[in-house]
Amino acid sequence: MNEYKFADLTINHIEKFDVTISDLMMKNFREISGDINPLHFDASFARLNKYKDKVVFGMLLSSFYSRLVGVYIPGKFALLNSISIDFVKPVYVNEKLYIEGKIVELDYRFKIINIKSRITRDDNELVSRANIKVSTNE
Repeated sequence: MNEYKFADLTINHIEKFDVTISDLMMKNFREISGDINPLHFDASFARLNKYKDKVVFGMLLSSFYSRLVGVYIPGKFALLNSISIDFVKPVYVNEKLYIEGKIVELDYRFKIINIKSRITRDDNELVSRANIKVSTNE
């Protein structure tokens, strides 16, 4: 876990990590969220609705933005203030995803960090993007 303080950060600083979506992640998220929409756990239903397989929960994807700020940038001292997310393409179980965040603005008056983030899959296809505002509690 990174421990960046506001004074340590610079514009254009980038952090990234990858994750592969598993059936267990999907099962656990369904249990936690209570979202029982068959699009997320019934492959036949998903295919009947023009998807190639079970569609990963959008909020499961968004949890990786939380990991980005809470672990990587700024890390330990992060307090997520707001997030605006676009889900561009569906994501499926067993896909490897790449999460990247880049600092695009630092507000020195209020110690707010503006991070542009994106999630892509192996073929570099964009599946989600987000604008995240974070403060540090150090």
